[in-house]
Amino acid sequence: MLGKRSSAAPAKTDGPVDIPGPQHVAIIMDGNGRWAQKKGKIRTFGHKAGVESVRAVVRFARKNSIQSLTLFAFSSENWKRPEEEVSVLMELFNLVLNNEAKRLHKNGVRLKVIGDVSAFDDKLKEKIRKAETMTSENTDLVLNIAANYGGRWDIVNAAQQLMEDVSTGKLAISDINETTFDERISTAGLPELDLLIRTGGEHRISNFLLWQSAYAELYFTDVLWPDFSESVFQDAVDDYKQRQRRFGLTGEQVSV
Repeated sequence: MLGKRSSAAPAKTDGPVDIPGPQHVAIIMDGNGRWAQKKGKIRTFGHKAGVESVRAVVRFARKNSIQSLTLFAFSSENWKRPEEEVSVLMELFNLVLNNEAKRLHKNGVRLKVIGDVSAFDDKLKEKIRKAETMTSENTDLVLNIAANYGGRWDIVNAAQQLMEDVSTGKLAISDINETTFDERISTAGLPELDLLIRTGGEHRISNFLLWQSAYAELYFTDVLWPDFSESVFQDAVDDYKQRQRRFGLTGEQVSV
């Protein structure tokens, strides 16, 4: 099903346009539990099925020269879910790190986990460290897994780093601006976020990449995450390429 733009998204242009594809795409992977329930299964069955969709979007990103792909795997609010579901999600995260890190490395993908990893147990933190180290020199694609992540946390964390730099004399208060703030956000050094996709039919960004989404194009689809395929990803990119990205300018200025 074709995704629906938010009311804040720029309108499509009237005719064919030559707009480059997105360089940084983020996805809120929603709908695992509902997908499982529709099949008469428990919610955790959907989380396990969703791993294949992760593989599909990574393949698509590599084939289409997307530089960075950021996936919302586990929010800081997800700890409030039933204990059994949280436990399965943590086990699944461990399993994916065990099984997928070498595959990502073989395919030139750099893995980075963004979020407050201090909440994870030592075993999981060590697996994250090893996977990040093994893939650190890869350049085909940067795959960011947002785990125990929240957009507000990201902003507060960057602000704390700036305060620390001011208190130690590394920065003056007058040095604080959008550039120095952006250098301390979790996606520092990556391309600006171009396209934010949410699956599952909800029309909100749920505390995900709040700073980074300032001028991102938003794309919402009713497709539940385990059904999100390369063809659905292509639909989102095709829709993105029909947008007129103005960044505060008028349509006439952009068209010149």
